[in-house]
Amino acid sequence: MLRTAIRAGVIFALFNAVPALAFTDPLSSFEAASLNLIERGPVADFLNLFREQPIPRRIVDWKRGDAPGTVIIATRERRLYYVLPGGAAIQYGVGVGREGFSWSGTKRVSMKREWPDWSPPPQMLKRRPDLPHHMPGGLNNPLGARAIYLGSSLYRIHGSNEPDTIGAAVSSGCIRMTNRDVADLYDRVKVGTKVVVVQ
Repeated sequence: MLRTAIRAGVIFALFNAVPALAFTDPLSSFEAASLNLIERGPVADFLNLFREQPIPRRIVDWKRGDAPGTVIIATRERRLYYVLPGGAAIQYGVGVGREGFSWSGTKRVSMKREWPDWSPPPQMLKRRPDLPHHMPGGLNNPLGARAIYLGSSLYRIHGSNEPDTIGAAVSSGCIRMTNRDVADLYDRVKVGTKVVVVQ
């Protein structure tokens, strides 16, 4: 009887111990690692395959004479073209800069990042003080699955966690694509690729 009471007391003490004496959950670090795998990386890339494309990409005729590998962004059309050999291009739907934030010119790809972190520039934080000062890469990050940086400017071609904005003029000057489309373009372009933005 005394042994049973002692066992019951020990079990009671273990389950009701103060936090300093409590056991740590061995699954907690595993759960955190699993969540990170779902948020960014190969699993997140796989999940993006099942998201609906608002503007499906397609192959179109291209007669402008641009060199294969050139990226042309037509902001009025809300389309990006990746020029292929033989008079063709891949056409992607994009979101572009809203009124007052559109631009044109020629840039070169200066850097590429998968599941990039995002730190809004000071100008954006001034306009939108509600934004976080830094956000790690992941499905909820506004830069989406990939970012292609354009020269030394603040502009990027990047994915989006808001695919319904593709085809609209809503950004602060960056070119938005669906995560699936930006991953496709990311694999095609190289650092140094010429990017021409036209109205």
